[in-house]
Formats: sequence, structure tokens, C-alpha cells
Amino acid sequence: MIVKLEHIGILAKNMDESVRFYSEILGMNLVERVWLNEQVELAFLSFPGQESVQVELVGRDPSAVAEEGIVNHLALTVDDIDAVISKLKQHGYDISDEYPRTILDGRKIAFFKGPSGEKLELFQPA
Repeated sequence: MIVKLEHIGILAKNMDESVRFYSEILGMNLVERVWLNEQVELAFLSFPGQESVQVELVGRDPSAVAEEGIVNHLALTVDDIDAVISKLKQHGYDISDEYPRTILDGRKIAFFKGPSGEKLELFQPA
């Protein structure tokens, strides 16, 4: 039986840049950063108070990203989607949805790309 989502693995093109993005821009805490072996570095991050689900950044040869892909998308619940979009723009991130879309009875979404080209979704409940 599956009991919960453990983590979402994202191949990072630049580990330092990705750790900065997820911690400083998105507000996650760096839980652990460790070398798995000589070629692969891992970083685990989670939101404060929600440590049971993590993002795992996998730093390795950038050609692996093209071969293995990154992820389709990672959705992040927000309480003020417009403020988060504004912050991302200030830091120069590529916002696919400059203005949030309203779907399914008032839920708002907007997509953007992280530092390794990963597709991320902002989700504001109705």
C-alpha cells in the first residue's frame, strides 16, 4: 500500500543555483546536501512544517538531463499567486503564465520554469 508522496526528484543542471532557487526564492529549507558518489550530488529540501514531502535535487552530468528528462511539473500551493508571480519576475524567472488562469470553480494556476528548465506550477485554491 502506498501511504504518501515521499519526494520529487529533479535533475539539476547547476546544484548551487538550484539550491538557492528552491530555498531563497521559493522558501524551502535545505534538509541535507550530500555526495552519493563521485559523480552524483543530492540535495533534499522541504517547506517549513511540511517535512514529510521533499524535493530531491540530483546534480550530475548535465547530459543526463537530456537523456532522462527533468519532471513534467511540480505544483506548489500558494496563498497569493500574484505576489509570487511578481517575486519570480523580479528575479528574472521565465513565467509561462504572466497572469494566473482561473480553472475549476475559482482555483488559480500559473506555470513557470525553474533554474534547470523544470516546469513548476503555482496553485492557489478557491
